[in-house]
Amino acid sequence: MPFLSRRQLTVLGTAAMLVATGCTSTGLTTTGTSAHPNGDHAAAMRQEPPVPTTAEDWKPVADVLGRSGTVMGGTVYRVPLPRKDLTVTTQGVTVKPGLALGGYAAFARYRDTTMLMGDLVVTETELPKVTDALQAAGIEQTALHKHLLQQSPAVWWTHIHAMSDPVGLARSLKTVLATTATLPSSPPPATQPAVDLDTRGIDKALDRKGTADNGIYKFTIARKDTINDGPYLLPPALGLTTGINFQPLGDKKAAVNGDFVMTAPEVQKVIQALRKGHIDIVELHNHGLTEQPRLFYLHFWATADGVTLAQALRPALDTTNPAP
Repeated sequence: MPFLSRRQLTVLGTAAMLVATGCTSTGLTTTGTSAHPNGDHAAAMRQEPPVPTTAEDWKPVADVLGRSGTVMGGTVYRVPLPRKDLTVTTQGVTVKPGLALGGYAAFARYRDTTMLMGDLVVTETELPKVTDALQAAGIEQTALHKHLLQQSPAVWWTHIHAMSDPVGLARSLKTVLATTATLPSSPPPATQPAVDLDTRGIDKALDRKGTADNGIYKFTIARKDTINDGPYLLPPALGLTTGINFQPLGDKKAAVNGDFVMTAPEVQKVIQALRKGHIDIVELHNHGLTEQPRLFYLHFWATADGVTLAQALRPALDTTNPAP
């Protein structure tokens, strides 16, 4: 099955919903709108959630990729793609893969198609080959940016999007990954290494419970909003979350890195709150092209006492309509 662009899928999905809701008008325009007989276009555009799945449903995808993932939220199959082959330093800190080098591919199955969204970590040398491979595979490149300020070697992050049958998506993604030195996935450690941070103090400052993951203390925070792309509802696990990661540096100090997911009115508030807390702004960009409400992402960096960093991050987080 050939990959369709999000524009084509939006128009096709809209047309199907109009028929399903009894709209026989042929006035579908290039913007995906048409007059419903009862004036109730919203009824014709009810959003379609992804269907529930299990790990077994995604076994063909795992077999093609040679990598296993985890079903999140009962619908999204998320495959980690960390760059454990790289040794990246920034501002004197050797960055662990879990802090900033954790790419991923996320799959969600809908009634008529499967969506792939992801973030690939690539070196500057790999980037042209990855871009060409994505274009040849029919996978959209929706963003290109950095997560870190000064860094060695130079590393880029590129967001991807495609819709087709799941095995076809997996095959195409595999051809892209083959242009990089991304290592095969490895099982998680039997026991988590100790995190030399005041995690209770960090939890209290952020009013949330973090998770230890290979020596990194992490927070993943969804928004309260309902997000959609054309006729498709987008669950947070596709990558629509705020991520805050703490890497211990010794003596309860940490490097903090991640990104805030924001709507346009929130962007300046987040920037102001972060700078008030002496946290550096790294990048402001999009991940997708046509989601609603429109979302922007802001990457940040700082090193200091872990609890102090969490206290500085909290005002920025509170401006972004976060879920509890």
